[in-house]
Amino acid sequence: MKEGIHPESYRTVIFKDFSCDFSFMTKSCAATKETIKWEDGNEYPMIPIEISNMSHPFFTGKMKFVDTAGRIDKFQKKFDKKLTTKKA
Repeated sequence: MKEGIHPESYRTVIFKDFSCDFSFMTKSCAATKETIKWEDGNEYPMIPIEISNMSHPFFTGKMKFVDTAGRIDKFQKKFDKKLTTKKA
């Protein structure tokens, strides 16, 4: 590998999918201020994620809407406005 192009701040972190309460440990250099106590009793930095392989419809085979920011409601309101103006 080329020297000097990769970050040196790799550390063990926990990624936590809050939609299905699934966590996994890996190495990352992503910045976070949150921490979590892991199964081994140690505390690690935690990076929250909205969707993982345990909650994604492609991997689970189930359709599940994960709406954390009200995006579905925003879309429906926007779509309803356009639909009513075309009918009128």
